[in-house]
Amino acid sequence: MKRRDFFRNAGIGSATLVSLPALAHALAIPESALSTLKPGEPPASPFVILLQGTYKPVRRCPDLGLFHVNVCDGFYLTTKIYPVFGPVKEDEEATIGNFYVAPGMGKPVAYDLPGGALTMIFTANNLSPVPDGHGGTFLVGTLELTITEATGVYDSFVSGHNKMVDILHRLADGTLVEHCYCVISRP
Repeated sequence: MKRRDFFRNAGIGSATLVSLPALAHALAIPESALSTLKPGEPPASPFVILLQGTYKPVRRCPDLGLFHVNVCDGFYLTTKIYPVFGPVKEDEEATIGNFYVAPGMGKPVAYDLPGGALTMIFTANNLSPVPDGHGGTFLVGTLELTITEATGVYDSFVSGHNKMVDILHRLADGTLVEHCYCVISRP
């Protein structure tokens, strides 16, 4: 399927899924979010990160300092986090952390970022399925999350919000490939 056909079939730019004004609003970031994080300093609010890559089972059990999530219970998958606006901006090509999710389990998610970690729970799911033409499915739209726990420089984000603007590709073999912008803000 050609890229333009995917976007046309997915309804991107129309009211059926993610409208361009809604996407622009979700990614509208104040100038203060463009600053680089200094050691021990909380990031600007909001800040934006990109979850990108193929999900893989958790192999190394990190100590995130979180109590509401156990990413080593055998259900969690992980993918990489890249900077967009916020925690670190020196090298946009380098990963800055890991994202952990247990798909379909209703469990909290975890973000391992420079200077701390975050636990979040999903509060709304506005994803719509779009066939990829090869036996797989794109899940396109937005997700809403509430921050339930934070460590380090992210302490002030507890009870804050995360709007995920997501294109999750479930390949025909079940592999999950993520491309998701997370707009994370304080309460």
